[in-house]
Amino acid sequence: MIGGHTERAHALLSPSSAHMWLKCTPSAKLSAQFPDTTSSAAAEGTLAHEICEAKLQHYFNTKDYSKRKLTSFINKCKKSELWDDEMVGHTDTYAEYVKDKAMAYENVPFVQIEASLDLSTYIAEPGARGTADCLLIGGDTLTIIDFKYGKGVPVSAEFNPQLMIYALGAYSTYSMLFDIKRVKLCICQPRIDNSNEWEVGIEELLSFGEYVKKRSEKAFNGVGEYAPGESQCRFCRAKAQCRARADRNLELAGFTAEKPPLLSNDEVGEYLKRGEDVAKWLSDLKDYALSECLAGKEVAGWKAVEGRGSREWTDADAAFKELIDSGTPEEMLYERKQLTLAGVEKLLGKKEFESKVGKYVDKKPGKPALVVESDKRQAITNTISAEDAFK
Repeated sequence: MIGGHTERAHALLSPSSAHMWLKCTPSAKLSAQFPDTTSSAAAEGTLAHEICEAKLQHYFNTKDYSKRKLTSFINKCKKSELWDDEMVGHTDTYAEYVKDKAMAYENVPFVQIEASLDLSTYIAEPGARGTADCLLIGGDTLTIIDFKYGKGVPVSAEFNPQLMIYALGAYSTYSMLFDIKRVKLCICQPRIDNSNEWEVGIEELLSFGEYVKKRSEKAFNGVGEYAPGESQCRFCRAKAQCRARADRNLELAGFTAEKPPLLSNDEVGEYLKRGEDVAKWLSDLKDYALSECLAGKEVAGWKAVEGRGSREWTDADAAFKELIDSGTPEEMLYERKQLTLAGVEKLLGKKEFESKVGKYVDKKPGKPALVVESDKRQAITNTISAEDAFK
């Protein structure tokens, strides 16, 4: 593939896992004991990244990366079992996002696609490097753009440690050539219509770099205090067996020793904060226990059993032919349905969908949801009744 995405070694202190080892320094060494398994979602994201890279190469380096070469590469990608037609639209969205950022510069910016950055000034691991999806420099402004293909949790550029570490590497590499005074960090997450950016000053960025130096030294040596939490535990390979995480979640039981018969709103908020990771921890623990049982090991009080099965045709065409030949009306065996709104949009692509039938779309507000205070969405007030809200 173009940038060797699938061949990159997973460093102990990679920028992508900085949210983990910066907060919980011993976790990097602890999780290194466990196999680094690649999920289908991660593999799908790798393929999408490669398509993004190809489209940007064609746009910025058309002479060396022709339309024919781009088409040939995408046709090759379509043969992958991970291919999904929606990748075309989502990677187009990213490419357009990068083009817009480049065109916002007064003059044509310096562009690096899949920029390999030396991070050894800030990360204690020997030979530390990282790869930024796209880097733009023009005038006094450095822009780091990161493509996220996930559709679960919206990613924010604000104080994003991965992007800030990339910015530190880019600043170290290019500050001798460019008078960089402004740094823009950008996230493009097209599958959930999430794109956002955040600007950080050079002084603040370099101050963060000093923090990274100190924390990375501890992380590389596996020392420091364990600090379990929702964000740092989410992708930690040791999360199911981590004693610090277990102890933290079990503390919640002791928290209920407080005696007032009714909880105040402040106490409700405290319960929610302290219990945020409990359900995820129990789920991780059950997954681990199941894997141990399936491996023939004992987990006290638990066992693995066969879950509810499912049925499927071995040959649907032959089955339906026999039904029709035996007198079952064909129209009874099939049903005709309109595509959903999302299905039509996926079929046409967002731009064509909006231009042709956007006028027929009425976007209704979603149900009220409880989120942490740091969530970027604007708070709503109780202008409707609970009965109306949850209909």
